[in-house]
Amino acid sequence: MTRPADPALTVVVLWLAGLGAAGQFAKIAVAFPALQALYPQAGTSLGLAVSLISLLGALLGVVAGMIVARLGLRRMLLWGLWLGAALSLAQAILPGLGALLATRLVEGLSHLVIVVAAPTLISETVADRWRGAALTLWSTFFGVAFALFAWAGLPLVDSHGPGALFALHGAWMAAMALWLSVLLPTARLVRVTDPLTWRAVLARHAAIYRSPALSAPALGWLCYTLTFVSLLTLLPAVMEPSSPGWLLGALPLTSIAVALTLGVALLRKLSAVQVILLGFAASAIAVAALLALPGPLWPVFALFAALALVQSASFAAVPELASDPADRALANGALAQMGNVGNLLGMPLLLAILGLGGATAGLLAVMTAYLAGLGLHLALARARRARA
Repeated sequence: MTRPADPALTVVVLWLAGLGAAGQFAKIAVAFPALQALYPQAGTSLGLAVSLISLLGALLGVVAGMIVARLGLRRMLLWGLWLGAALSLAQAILPGLGALLATRLVEGLSHLVIVVAAPTLISETVADRWRGAALTLWSTFFGVAFALFAWAGLPLVDSHGPGALFALHGAWMAAMALWLSVLLPTARLVRVTDPLTWRAVLARHAAIYRSPALSAPALGWLCYTLTFVSLLTLLPAVMEPSSPGWLLGALPLTSIAVALTLGVALLRKLSAVQVILLGFAASAIAVAALLALPGPLWPVFALFAALALVQSASFAAVPELASDPADRALANGALAQMGNVGNLLGMPLLLAILGLGGATAGLLAVMTAYLAGLGLHLALARARRARA
């Protein structure tokens, strides 16, 4: 394939576009109290403004991969960015609740296309020796975006209202679309002709999840996303009341820092799947330490450091296990799908378990998810060896 003239800059700008995609979640999370005041009649239905994108991702992640593979990475990424920009600018006028929710539903399509096309483009842009580092950078886009929106978005909403935040987000998406239209090669990097009938979509789902190569990153990612956000809710219940208030803010930043340092270093020495296995095993051990020693902070930081290895290596596993760009787009679609399934189910499941068995049962459930991720990756690796 034809690589951009400046691969490093292209990777950074693709990551910046990813911040915009994560911002499609973060802007609503940050502005939610202000939106509740603006739409007092909405009640619980305003929660759909948060969950609609996840629901769409859970249903259509693989479909997004098929569309991106069919119509081209560059074209669909730019389409997703321009659509996201237009929708954010429409939301900036603070329309009626029905119109706001409609824009959020369509925004789910924009988000899906970006998170499928961008990491696939990163895989195709960089040389093999830098691919793990580049995809580790990509893996941080959600955490970095939420930190930035909390740091800069909250004051903006407080001073100028949510419309200003939505307008700024729309301008960011448009700027990334313009920049990438210059940086990315004009040639389509992926081109397939699979039909987009319901029968073909179902067949493609079956083919992906039967494949021990294409399904492995996604199924492991499900075990990760089932717990990551939920942990931030669970931890106050198991930590001592005297635990510092800065802890919950520091933990995601710990994951980002470890992913960009230790995660990158390990990916230079080990395969992505080996790093994932190490991350899940270390995460389960850290939860066991947290169960045995609920007071000290080090098991909590060890847990989020271990999860960083799963985070960084899961995206790197896609090009490692799928050599064809079209297959990579489909695998990234499955990754997005399982990530959204995990985000949707993780919190309700954990709250139900906490209600039945308390914090200990919640931590045991989290450990079970990590052991399941470890077991799934081991079983799928065995299946790949059997097929070789």
